[in-house]
Amino acid sequence: MAATEHSQKIKQDSQQYLITALLQLLKTKDFNDITVTQVVKRAGVSRMAFYRNFESLDDVLIAYIEPKINASFENIINRIPQDQKLNALGSFFEEIADTLKMAVNRHYESIIQDIFNKNMTKFYDQTMNWSQFSPMQRKYWVKFMSAGVYAIWREWLISGQNETINDIHVLLADFQISTLKALENETTK
Repeated sequence: MAATEHSQKIKQDSQQYLITALLQLLKTKDFNDITVTQVVKRAGVSRMAFYRNFESLDDVLIAYIEPKINASFENIINRIPQDQKLNALGSFFEEIADTLKMAVNRHYESIIQDIFNKNMTKFYDQTMNWSQFSPMQRKYWVKFMSAGVYAIWREWLISGQNETINDIHVLLADFQISTLKALENETTK
């Protein structure tokens, strides 16, 4: 049993070293210009250690970013009252502003967007009543809203947050309500 615990500790340490090394390299390099060799050299681990833990550099970033985003969404979905969820989502975007800006600048934004989209699907599945909509309507509305919410927050963060956060919340709420009403009208035809 002790050997298993020791092996797990070594694996966790290797993962953390690799994550830290990649994050350090991203401070000065584009994601696309970083190699596994550079990461393992900086981390002080072997290539074998890298491939025991990850399949790609994308996986290293996912291991770092996904738990943070998932935890924020878990909190929003399960612990925030319904009428405060949009505000909580806005706070989440403010918290990850620097991470998102770095992802845009270093060309790995698609990783964050993928994780965000998965969480938005969970968010809408758990906070919306889908009984009057078809599975197809639900699927595409969620994709549409997720992409739209992400695009609005991204633009707001990247362009310097010139509008108030309340203005952004109102805009998003208006879009959500209008698109749902349009979908409801389509369903009743």
